[in-house]
Amino acid sequence: MPTHNIVHVELAAHDPAAAGKFYHELFGWKTEPWQGQEYVMFDAEPGPGGGFPKVDGKDFKPGDVVVYVATDDIEASLRKAEHLGGKTLLGRTEIQGMGWFAFFADPTGNRVGLYTSGPRT
Repeated sequence: MPTHNIVHVELAAHDPAAAGKFYHELFGWKTEPWQGQEYVMFDAEPGPGGGFPKVDGKDFKPGDVVVYVATDDIEASLRKAEHLGGKTLLGRTEIQGMGWFAFFADPTGNRVGLYTSGPRT
């Protein structure tokens, strides 16, 4: 049976760099801007890590916290979520050089991410 660990957490931030600095100083998390994006990754040993996406009022609003759960089959997980009363918000989408993700809403409206890793480039 596949494991479905939480593998990534996103904390929406008006200023991702400032959020990264805050959590680095508060908890000692290693942070790194993600190439060409308004996004800062963090590594919270022993994990999971995550990132600070920019609040844009559309995809990320103030206070948004999104957890990403590992899955071997995003499409099957989305179908099962829908069968159980959830709703697909975003189908399987590539993260270039990293893998794929998707979003669904659980029956109470929480947005949850799914993640499948791919070959690193």
